[in-house]
Amino acid sequence: MTVLSSLYSGVSGINANGTSLSVIGNNIANTNTVGFKGSRTVFSDVLSGTAGRQPVGRGVLVSAIDKDLSQGSFETTGNVLDLAIDGEGFFLVNDGVGNSYTRAGVFGTDKDGVIVNPEGLALMGFQADAVGNISGSLGSIQLKSNISDPNPTGNVLINSNLDSRSPLIPGGFDLSNPVGTSNHSNAISVVDSLGRSHLATVYYSKASEAPTGNTWNWYTVVGSADTLSGVDEVQASGTLTFNSAGALADESAPSYWTGWTAAAGSGTATTGFNFDGGANLNQVIAFDFGQNINSEAGSGLDGTTQYGVISSTSFQTQDGFAPGELQSVNISGDGLVEGLFNNGESRIIAQLAVATFNNPKGLNSKGSNQFSESFSSGQPNIGVGESGGRGRVLSNSLELSNVDLAAEFIKMIAAQRAFQANSRVITSTDEVLRDMVNIIR
Repeated sequence: MTVLSSLYSGVSGINANGTSLSVIGNNIANTNTVGFKGSRTVFSDVLSGTAGRQPVGRGVLVSAIDKDLSQGSFETTGNVLDLAIDGEGFFLVNDGVGNSYTRAGVFGTDKDGVIVNPEGLALMGFQADAVGNISGSLGSIQLKSNISDPNPTGNVLINSNLDSRSPLIPGGFDLSNPVGTSNHSNAISVVDSLGRSHLATVYYSKASEAPTGNTWNWYTVVGSADTLSGVDEVQASGTLTFNSAGALADESAPSYWTGWTAAAGSGTATTGFNFDGGANLNQVIAFDFGQNINSEAGSGLDGTTQYGVISSTSFQTQDGFAPGELQSVNISGDGLVEGLFNNGESRIIAQLAVATFNNPKGLNSKGSNQFSESFSSGQPNIGVGESGGRGRVLSNSLELSNVDLAAEFIKMIAAQRAFQANSRVITSTDEVLRDMVNIIR
């Protein structure tokens, strides 16, 4: 009976609009859920037969719950591990069994220093080696165990002025009286292979002056607390030659010594410095006093000079550093995680992985703001931020829910009215059927 089918149409309308109210309620409930993506109910009509040449409908059904993957607004936070993606893509998180995908970037570290989300799933990224080169290996990102390895000093740069008015030192430099037998000195800390600092003092002794030349000898002295022998030693020496304009004309390569003590007055040639404490022996340290004219084709004026003003050292530096522990991290737009260490060094630790899908709406929802791939979504295209159409990674930011409350309230009113109207269809059909039964009376 045609009138009976209207009863089933009303029931289908109640069910479908009830589902719509559930979807709307879920959207509204997640208004403050970070990274949440709202959904909408898609309806389809149902045909069961025809009346004459016209199809007769049998109601409505829910054909799909469609995800709204539009981007939400961003909130700025004070946590560097609060992350968001400005554009397409999902973060990869792993539970030890498989990957899930999320836009919710609330991350922190667990007891082992691994970056995880609130559910304990590890954030995945491309690993870096000990010197910061990114590999193609995906894995969790470990922060707390990262230590910056020491770097032994290999080069020392010194910019000084040696006073041309300084007197010649009779008898030359004497380690037993270094201050009295030198015209100038500067001290610098150098680092051995174990990351320990050792104080080295460079003494300058004027050896000749015009018209026979402007020559200075330099001697690097390492104190007894830092030498392998346990006594003060000259461990390196060399010569600086200046022209009449005060420019550095030439400099000799360093000569390295062992056993040059005050008592010995000279030493045995070796190939580098020998510090105490178990560090590598014969550590080669090059001393650079600027670009000289003869062998380096420099101006001779950009480093150490010989002018007629008081001797002084204006600049000195060395390239060694001690081991360091991780203090903080920076995360760039392409997802590079850079560690900043308490020894002043920095190093790339990893690069965040970002996944895109050919059909992201086909992803399966897993709860906790996570999605899993499906046949409809296709396989993930995993890469890094700002490449291949993937969005930019934002640190100190969170993507908010994309639910529009005003729009949801309008949808809720419409669904409520449709629910009431379908209830009225059932009521009206019931009255028609009652009247039909009473015809025989």
